[in-house]
Amino acid sequence: MNEAQGALKQFSTMKQYIYSTFILGAALFAGCSPDKEKQIQNTDVPISVAVNQSSNSASGDYATASGKLVAKNSVNVSTRMMGYITNMNVEVGQNVRAGQLLVSINAADIQAKEGQANAQIAQAQANFNIAKKDYERFQNLYKNQSASPKELDDMQARYEMAQAVLQAAQHTKNEVNAQYRYANVTAPISGTITAKYAQQGDLANPGMPLFTIESPSSLQAQVLVSEQNIINIKQGMEVQIVLKSVDKTVLGTVSEISKSATDSGGQYVVKINIAETSGLLPGMFVNAQFPFKNATNAENSGQNVMIPKSALVENGQLTGIYVVSSQNTAVLRWIKTGKILGDQVEVLSGLKPNETYILSASGKLYNGVRVKKQP
Repeated sequence: MNEAQGALKQFSTMKQYIYSTFILGAALFAGCSPDKEKQIQNTDVPISVAVNQSSNSASGDYATASGKLVAKNSVNVSTRMMGYITNMNVEVGQNVRAGQLLVSINAADIQAKEGQANAQIAQAQANFNIAKKDYERFQNLYKNQSASPKELDDMQARYEMAQAVLQAAQHTKNEVNAQYRYANVTAPISGTITAKYAQQGDLANPGMPLFTIESPSSLQAQVLVSEQNIINIKQGMEVQIVLKSVDKTVLGTVSEISKSATDSGGQYVVKINIAETSGLLPGMFVNAQFPFKNATNAENSGQNVMIPKSALVENGQLTGIYVVSSQNTAVLRWIKTGKILGDQVEVLSGLKPNETYILSASGKLYNGVRVKKQP
């Protein structure tokens, strides 16, 4: 009987605890009612914002093509002889001048050939001297009628053969001297070492590239143009080159137009000379704007809009912009962007022409915050 009374008393205590907890939760829930939350939110001070209207895009008024900067003067330095590299005097990024020694290659084989060539020249010179004296002697004998015409002809043929052998030996020596020049590789142009393909101790082979030298003072924009637009590009056409990495736009002139897309993935290579190269480096990404309507977007031109890059909101891979609702609250809208032209970005979808968006704010923006447009 005592055990039953204890169990009953424990159950009654637990029941009172649950009931008290329920009453406390209900009170807290009532304190955070939607009406109370709405009242607190409505008392927030509106954030002052500057607004702007999206402008029509002019993307249909020109064609664009992307590519990169390349050095107009770019040379792959190699050698025409085989041998071990004994000395390398330059590194990547170093500036060199034309004629400067870059690489020395072991010339033991050439030195052996030079010795042979010198021996051949000495022997051929001695034979030539003897043949010359004999020929001159028989000329005098022939004048004094002491030698027959046949003997004079034989001496003349011997003299001419000795002369030919001497000239051949001298040409061999000239060939050896030419090979010596390939043992000491010099810079063909002034520029910067941009690539290095061998190290000291490596075996150099004829035609194997050792360095790449580029002259950054003379740059070209090399872009790929679609087949719809290539027919509109002319030699000497002025083009605007946009470099997003350095936030710069420079003027260029079309210098080369490829007429085949066989080796360029169905697109045509166009090279554009750039006059102002200060602060630019080979390999930078470029966007070229040609002064004629894009054939692929001619029907859709004017439907896209342009907005400043400063108005964008980026969250991971998403890009958005704040607009003002009819209740004067900020609403984050995700958009799809296109080309970037200077400080303007093209909006492909998500924002209509002449639609109002928030350009800047005096406080932190978030979805639903009250805003007040600046006059």
